[in-house]
Amino acid sequence: MERIGDHAVVGNGRAAALVSRGGTVDWLCWPRFDSPSIFAALVDDGAGRWTLAPATPFRSERHYLPETNVLVTRFITATGALAVTDFMPVASQEEQRRLLLPDHELVRMATCERGSVELETVFEPRPDYGRVRPRLRDAGGLGLRAETRAGLLTLRADLPLAIEPAGRATGRAVLQAGETRHLSLCYADEWPAILPPLGAPTREALARTVRWWRAWVGQLRYDGPGRDAVVRSALALKLLVYAPSGAVVAAATTSLPERVGGDLNWDYRFCWLRDAALTVRALFGLGFRDEADAFVSWLLHSTRLTQPELRVLYDVHGNAPPRERTLEHLAGHRGSRPVRVGNGAADQLQLDVYGEVIDAVTHFVRSGGTLDRETQRMLCALGDEVCRSWQGADEGIWEPRSGKGHNTHSRVLCWTALDRLLELHAKGHLCSAPVELFERNRAAIRRDVEEHAWNARLGSYTARLGGEELDAALLLLAWYGFEDARSARMRATFARIRERLGARDGLLYRYRSGDSPGEGAFGICSFWGAEVLALGAGSAAEARETFERLCRLSNDVGLFAEELDPGTGEALGNFPQAFTHVGLINAALSLEQRLRGEAPLTHAVPPRAALEEADA
Repeated sequence: MERIGDHAVVGNGRAAALVSRGGTVDWLCWPRFDSPSIFAALVDDGAGRWTLAPATPFRSERHYLPETNVLVTRFITATGALAVTDFMPVASQEEQRRLLLPDHELVRMATCERGSVELETVFEPRPDYGRVRPRLRDAGGLGLRAETRAGLLTLRADLPLAIEPAGRATGRAVLQAGETRHLSLCYADEWPAILPPLGAPTREALARTVRWWRAWVGQLRYDGPGRDAVVRSALALKLLVYAPSGAVVAAATTSLPERVGGDLNWDYRFCWLRDAALTVRALFGLGFRDEADAFVSWLLHSTRLTQPELRVLYDVHGNAPPRERTLEHLAGHRGSRPVRVGNGAADQLQLDVYGEVIDAVTHFVRSGGTLDRETQRMLCALGDEVCRSWQGADEGIWEPRSGKGHNTHSRVLCWTALDRLLELHAKGHLCSAPVELFERNRAAIRRDVEEHAWNARLGSYTARLGGEELDAALLLLAWYGFEDARSARMRATFARIRERLGARDGLLYRYRSGDSPGEGAFGICSFWGAEVLALGAGSAAEARETFERLCRLSNDVGLFAEELDPGTGEALGNFPQAFTHVGLINAALSLEQRLRGEAPLTHAVPPRAALEEADA
């Protein structure tokens, strides 16, 4: 079984496929990210895969075509070289109106670059997380078909395909230099099924797809350090946007382990409110207004359905995700069980989500957006709920399943919610807000955090009020403007976090349980460290050096999982992880502003000289 970081991803804004270095599609869910899988070899060798590679021993290297999500894997054999190009076709709105195109298609093209290479494909669909072994049927010129309860799979190729027992098809062809073979897998959950011709039309689909991605990247406004990493992160983030609704899923996969062989395996194919403000700032900051506006619209739609109470996470249409359950028949990635679908965190209480949603809306308004009366009333209702609830305990940002506590990050995000509502009111975007109530509670939250979350003995803010433990989420106190990154308290907190949670190359664990973190270093937390340096906790040179070191820890095609093993550099957790790439983008934006001498995007923090002197 290939490791997590040995994969790349292709997609089209509805689904994503993970492709290994060896030319195998190890993960694909259709028709959307959280649908049951078609291929799931990533979590069990018997759960389906689709291989396209040389039939003889090879070594491989790969890259994306510049500024696209089109993957090219080059295989070198003893007799020649073969390039396999993988992509899910996308097209402009005008092209979609003019052409008849399938909604769900994965295209694979194999071209012999030199010599001769024997090409082999092995097609083993196992729908419903490997529980179904479909009957393949030869439909002649219409390809091989497999009917499932969810829809129709159709594989077409311009090389001979043979159906074998047990729901498997294979094909071989010897390619000479300059020859290409085309393969297309389509999925249809509605009739009639659209099956584009192979050959020249396939190459035209590739050209359309390349144009579309490069036109999209052309909107990007960033010219600072690590631009290539920022572009790749933006492209990865775009792959995780569910185009029909604007939702951004946390990752394309489920149950990839945070500790290989362990049970920290969760389904991340949903949209977390926790990610909202960070994601919106990243999208607006890079210039992708359409995606940012769509995501904010999705946030307002989804939260309106449940307000004033908010869920932790939603599916791509803004509904409650399915109940968490385990798939006992799957062995897990390299023996990491259980494999879960659905996510039990949906039932938790996380008070930070109010601040996330309201701050995301504030970024929208700062970028020129306007709020209708209904949205204004809803935001005020969320503020009222914060005033009622902020003193309570909750599960917190990391969703431990060990009970509630008075989490500093949650308390600060409640402060953020009220602070941003007061900003919106002051700028004329929020009518009839209970200003005195919001001001009184905002001040009370600040006093509570400054007095009870600061541990003078440690010289640091702590994860919980009155506690002793540290949490990398404390770095967000500067991001949300509760603390100035240059303040004595913030610098001291950052120093303690690096001391206790630091690993090599600027990596940070999010927290430690006892003497061991029990998981890899956390990707976004590490980029938070680079960003807090950029915001003023260190020099611009230190911020840049830390940021660039972290960028080099991606896999060979620039992608990050949720976590990394500091010792081996191995990717851990679900992949690719939107949260990590959002962290990279935001760190880059803050670093670029620092290098230009501009004020950071975070909210201004009033001076607190008396407390600074007391801390000293």
